[in-house]
Formats: sequence, structure tokens, C-alpha cells
Amino acid sequence: MKTPVFRGSCTAIVTPFDEHGIDYERLRRNLDFQYENGTSAIVVCGTTGENATLTSDEYQELVRVTIRDNAGRMKVIVGVGSNNTQIACKRAESARALGADAILMVTPYYNKSTQKGLIEHFSHVADRVDIPMILYNVPSRTGIGLRAETCAHLAKHPNIVGIKEASGDIALAAKIRSLCGDELIIWSGNDDCTVPLMSLGALGVISVASNIVPGAVAKLCSLCLAGAFEEATALYGKYAALISALFIETNPIPVKAAMQLMGIDSGILRLPLVEITQESRSKLAAAMRDAGIAV
Repeated sequence: MKTPVFRGSCTAIVTPFDEHGIDYERLRRNLDFQYENGTSAIVVCGTTGENATLTSDEYQELVRVTIRDNAGRMKVIVGVGSNNTQIACKRAESARALGADAILMVTPYYNKSTQKGLIEHFSHVADRVDIPMILYNVPSRTGIGLRAETCAHLAKHPNIVGIKEASGDIALAAKIRSLCGDELIIWSGNDDCTVPLMSLGALGVISVASNIVPGAVAKLCSLCLAGAFEEATALYGKYAALISALFIETNPIPVKAAMQLMGIDSGILRLPLVEITQESRSKLAAAMRDAGIAV
């Protein structure tokens, strides 16, 4: 079995932008909040972190400061995905040099690669940068998905250790597990799939909801890892409506709004994302109150 980068809950952390750039003091407070509530790892420069809006300089500095201020408390996974293989490779090398524990690499969006092209894209980076790679399968965002057979091929590479499975296709996850076994560790990429995927052998979740309820997500994962799926299902039920509401508009619009409702300054959104509508904010607030979160 390949060594897991983490077990349990990993937060796909938001980036706290302000009018001048990134507010690193807010970031530090968010890192403290995650650590104090049992989070095992964080993803920086991911989808929830609005990676696509970062300049090259911001990207480098955000990774550097996150690793520095985390100070080894949680594993740090850096999003390096691009539809330009050479850019992904340069980002991966930078993440390794800055001390990241792993990289998260999404399927190349827009280009509409073949499965052979996906194999060569991921392998190109894995061959050149000696750092654990987690594949990221989210076809709803990228327009292209990894097939189970492609995952099985990639799992043979020693640097490709796992997959963030965010297709929402439980049957696909089951087939990946069947074909790859322990050579490709699965993490759920959707909060609403955590329990079923962990019942199939996934080792945790890369979560959006844990930006606001990190303790609950960490406990959910702990229950699943202990095989207490009935109790985990009951706990999930408490937060199911909230998890749904966190995707009432495009991520991370709702989760940043939820953090603000809790009194956590999550910063502004960057165009082309805009503030949540009042109607959606009201539904989100109601779901938060129903889950026992004071707003």
C-alpha cells in the first residue's frame, strides 16, 4: 500500500482576498481554526481557494506563507493543476521546493484531452517532480473525467498516490477501488459522498464544509475510519441540508458567505465570482441555523 498523505478530514481552504491582494493575517487565523478543530490536512490553491484568479506572484507567496504559518501542524497539499502541462510541472516543482507534503492535480480543463493524453499529462509531471501526487477528478468543472482504467494505469507510478474523487459517481469510485486496490488511495471530493466512499475504502474527504464545521467533518471521518457507519450516517444527516446549501451557488460563493455569517472574515470574492444573492443567503442562513450554527 502506498503511504497515505493524510487520513480523515482535509479542508479545501478559502483564500481571504481583500482590495489589495491576500490578507495573510486572516489566513493565519483560518489555519489556527482548522488545526484546533481536528483537521488533518489542508489544500491551498484549490478550487475553493479561487486558484484560477491568482497571479503567478500571489500563487507563490500564498503557498510559501501557508506552509510557513502552518508550521507542520497539518499536511499541506498544493493545487498545481493546469491545462498547460509545463505550467503544472513548474507549479509542482515550486510546491516541492517550498516544502509541500503533496500536490493535487486536476484533469486539464477546456483542452478535452483523450484518456491517453491524461495519462501522459499526469505522468509527465510525476516523472519530473518527486512529490506525492493526488489526482483530482471533477468532470463537472473540467469537462473531462478520468476513467477507472486510466486510474489503474496511473496507479502504477510510484509518485501518484491517490485520487480526489469528485465525480459524484459512486459506481466509478467502486470500480477504481476494485481495479487499483491500495495502489491508489481514494479520498472523497464531495462532502455528500464522504460516507459512501469511505464505506468503499476511501480514507477521508477533501472538504468544503470543513471551512465552517471542521470539527464535525473530522468526527464524521473518524467514525467512518472506525467502521461506525451507522453513527456516521446519523451525524451526516444533521448536516446534510447545510452541505447542500453550500452549493446553492458556485463554490466558493456560499462557503465564504457562511463564514461571514459565523463572524469569520473570509474576505471578498474575485471576479468572475460575485457575492451571493439575498435569496440564497437567506436559504443558507436557515440551513446553518437548522444545523445548530449560530448566525
